[in-house]
Amino acid sequence: MTNHVECGRGFRVLQTVIRDLYLNQSVPYLDGPPEPLQFHRDWIAPNKPCIIRNAFSHWPALAKWSPDYLREKVGSKVISVAVTPNGYADAVNGDRFVMPEERQMSFSSVLDIIEGKVDKGGGVFYVQKQCSNLLQELPELTADVQPHIAWMSTALGKLPDAVNFWLGEANAITSMHKDHYENLYCVVSGEKHFVLMPPTDRPFIPYGLFQPAVYHQRDDGEFEVIDQSDSEMVPWIPLDPLNPDLERFPQYRRARPLHCSVKAGEMLYLPSLWFHHVQQSHGCIAVNFWYDMDYDIKYNYFQLLEALCEVTRST
Repeated sequence: MTNHVECGRGFRVLQTVIRDLYLNQSVPYLDGPPEPLQFHRDWIAPNKPCIIRNAFSHWPALAKWSPDYLREKVGSKVISVAVTPNGYADAVNGDRFVMPEERQMSFSSVLDIIEGKVDKGGGVFYVQKQCSNLLQELPELTADVQPHIAWMSTALGKLPDAVNFWLGEANAITSMHKDHYENLYCVVSGEKHFVLMPPTDRPFIPYGLFQPAVYHQRDDGEFEVIDQSDSEMVPWIPLDPLNPDLERFPQYRRARPLHCSVKAGEMLYLPSLWFHHVQQSHGCIAVNFWYDMDYDIKYNYFQLLEALCEVTRST
């Protein structure tokens, strides 16, 4: 019990020091694409987010990607679409970690749903398949963007692992999680709304182990949850930062989330291991670039913090 109390006190002291010396009170803006060395020194190495304006103003996608253009260019292409009853894909629902029903649909069919031209028959639709879905499923659109962000690739000394395309309804939500990537998130149209928390807030962010399951829409339009009983338990965050249950998770009171909106033509640098929750405006289109993080001393310190959190949780 003493060790638990001492760890808790240490976590609170750590947070105070970090807030005073390391983090901004809001996400800063840069007015143009940075020099690679300067960006690495000012943002990547200290693991701090920023929003960059005019970083991809030369992309044809900003002017071209209207519904009519996309129908003409890729309307007949079949893509992977996530469908859920409530907009939460890959999220905790009760005592389950529930993944979306994945459907194969033509791009035009998705646009018809986004534009309200057809009765979708229930559910929330979101093009969110990762693993480079832009390059794998929509290569016809790659000429309107870039295969990588040159200054970021130079700063990191590597090319991105994945280039992803995102399109969905307003109530499509990405639940709170973290990634092992340096993420450049480029909004082409609409807005994305982020809740961000640094890795150092890990002691105040609850985790649990959940039975994996998937949604399935029945013929009557209702969704059911089907367990994946042969899969391992999934560690995930059961808290919604927009409506946190502070009675169940009182430690979250000590978290200090940052809120930011990324508008069309803006790029968010989301550092590796930062926790994030994402909402969007209806029909928002975005492209993001995932660069694998360096598994350096920063990663090892985070692993130590994770281990300490597990110790205090189990004692």
